[in-house]
Amino acid sequence: MNQSIAHIALVVRDYDEAIDFYVNKLRFELVEDTYQAEQDKRWVVVRPRGDGSTSLLLARASSAHQETFIGNQAGGRVFLFLRTDDFYRDHAAMVEAGITFIREPKQASYGIVAVFEDLYGNLWDLVQFTDGRP
Repeated sequence: MNQSIAHIALVVRDYDEAIDFYVNKLRFELVEDTYQAEQDKRWVVVRPRGDGSTSLLLARASSAHQETFIGNQAGGRVFLFLRTDDFYRDHAAMVEAGITFIREPKQASYGIVAVFEDLYGNLWDLVQFTDGRP
């Protein structure tokens, strides 16, 4: 069996503001932005640059109920983990781009990590794992 997670849906308020954040601040690549007329929505996919295959599907909230989850998809816990091969390079670039870090860098048994917020308040780890860690 060969399985993998292709996309993770992230509920957003607005496609274009989310694209701007992920592409221009986090330096992700825009993989696809296709209008789906039959559902009056867009299929917007972004992913970190590199050799990873998992991407984010930026899904605009389509109901008042879905809007309540924007920025709180994991109940206040770290939701996503952005792995890097150079923590200090990426941390500096993110600070320069205005990304808000709510926990400063620290050395842990598994590597170097800091917690940041996306444009809606979802929490992410920026992490450089110790060699051999997944």
